[in-house]
Amino acid sequence: MQASKIKRLVYASLFLALGMVLPFLTGQIKEIGDSLLPMHLAVMLCGLICGPYYGGAVGIMLPFLRSLLFGMPPLYPNAVWMAVELATYGFVIGWLYAKSIKNHIAYIYVCLVASMVAGRVTWGITKSILLGIAGKSITIGVLIADGVIDAIPGIILQLLLIPFIMHLITKRRVVKNEKN
Repeated sequence: MQASKIKRLVYASLFLALGMVLPFLTGQIKEIGDSLLPMHLAVMLCGLICGPYYGGAVGIMLPFLRSLLFGMPPLYPNAVWMAVELATYGFVIGWLYAKSIKNHIAYIYVCLVASMVAGRVTWGITKSILLGIAGKSITIGVLIADGVIDAIPGIILQLLLIPFIMHLITKRRVVKNEKN
């Protein structure tokens, strides 16, 4: 039992490090980095592989660590609303996947889409609140444009890459179990 917790902690640390590094691949051109959502990939995979609590923890820590170490995203308000969004992604996808009877590839899509919706909703609410505190307002149209339309390349990447990676991991586990 203890070995399993240590293994998940090590994997969560790996996903945290991956989330720190991935934006460097896309960050040279801000619009591409904002559209491909590289930190989301690491958090969602962490939730699926390590569980909801690790996924949520990595999600909440990642924007703050990147902000403090590299200055991006800006600590306030961006890192705050990103932390809420990413924590939601990591927790929701991990919780739904853990509750699944079969860890079938089709169910990964259900977990993925549900976490995307939940994450975007919490992001929109948090962003609206933080901007409201600052005396600024934001319209639903701007939230949809910022949260969905601008993120379409990242959403497509997530829908393609995450199930593929989970398929490879599941396939590897099956082969490993057959050998034992």
